[in-house]
Amino acid sequence: MSKILHMPEVLANTTHATINKWLIQEGDSIVVGQCIAEVETDKAVVEMVAEEEGLVSKLIAQEGEEVEVGAPIVQLNGDGQIDLPAAATAVAEAAPVQAAAPTATTATTEQMQRIFASPLAKRLAKQNQLNLAELSGSGPHGRIVKRDIEQALSQVASTVAAPIETASVAATAPVAVDVATDYEDIPLSNMRKTIARRLTESKSTVPHFYLNVECHVDALLALRQQINAVAAEKISVNDMIIKAVALASVQVPAMNACWAETAIRQYRHVDISVAVATEKGLLTPVVKRAETKSLSAIHREVAELAELARAGKLTPDQYQGGSFSISNLGMFGVSDFNAIINPPQAGILAVGAIKKKPIVVNDALEVGAVLRCSLSADHRVVDGAVAAAWLAALQQLLEDPLKLLI
Repeated sequence: MSKILHMPEVLANTTHATINKWLIQEGDSIVVGQCIAEVETDKAVVEMVAEEEGLVSKLIAQEGEEVEVGAPIVQLNGDGQIDLPAAATAVAEAAPVQAAAPTATTATTEQMQRIFASPLAKRLAKQNQLNLAELSGSGPHGRIVKRDIEQALSQVASTVAAPIETASVAATAPVAVDVATDYEDIPLSNMRKTIARRLTESKSTVPHFYLNVECHVDALLALRQQINAVAAEKISVNDMIIKAVALASVQVPAMNACWAETAIRQYRHVDISVAVATEKGLLTPVVKRAETKSLSAIHREVAELAELARAGKLTPDQYQGGSFSISNLGMFGVSDFNAIINPPQAGILAVGAIKKKPIVVNDALEVGAVLRCSLSADHRVVDGAVAAAWLAALQQLLEDPLKLLI
């Protein structure tokens, strides 16, 4: 009996995902639990396993194709022909072989439902007032997919721009310009789209305020040197900052909270999202219950999570959640900066580079190691006094670092 496998919602944890690579071929037999594809979500590339067993008769989704959650992707135990509703089949068979020039007119909802197109393609067509009946699909069995909509929109843009371009040439002296070398359009990945959406949402809806502090960290550096002289694994300053943030959040629990629309949610444990730069964008894997872990345990976990993040192999439970974030750009020599809050968290700490500066100690001028930290806080969740108390607790822990070991 023919079966259809669909893009699982629990895997994508979003509205859509992209098939990066099929690990099976048509004609293969698969079993439950077998890895059948590498799928890119908005956070990572994850492995998709089969939830049914059988003979692969048709790979419905193509490599590189963006697929909505719930959409069919594989046919098992069939004849390779995908059963379509009668109306959709008729439209697909009647569709012209070559695409007609798209017209920017509205297709009614009833027409769009009869046309064989993906839900994402229908939505994009409606948003951009494209008539799906005038398009040919490049998907399986003539199905209209996202790339067909993008191609149609590109053709419309070219048509509209042509008269303006002609007028411009007529009005000015001809100049030989190689426009092909002026710029390059880099396609947006799912991750970059999500980063753009979430950061725009954060800056436009979250009332940020910022507090800054300078920490004298000579004692911190000396303690790190002592630990690394005897430790099997060398800890970093960032590991010590993570621990300090966790303990400061225990001392000032109001900072370890998030905005939950109808309530302020205060967490019982400190789960710290640590920003990791990857080739595709910024990821924030989570060190869970950081307040309970030793510096060496934090070091091992951060190293493992960073490696998985750069390889695109983080699982959803490794990057979801988090009660507070840290973004450290000190390794790039950045003195200080203000970071954007990761909703729904109430705060993010921006950490700069440690620099030697003149400081006053006991009314005497000395040269010391100074670390600048900037706290971005959500004013809906915490007031200035709470954020200041938290930042003071952090400063004390960094300047008196033996407390990190207690």
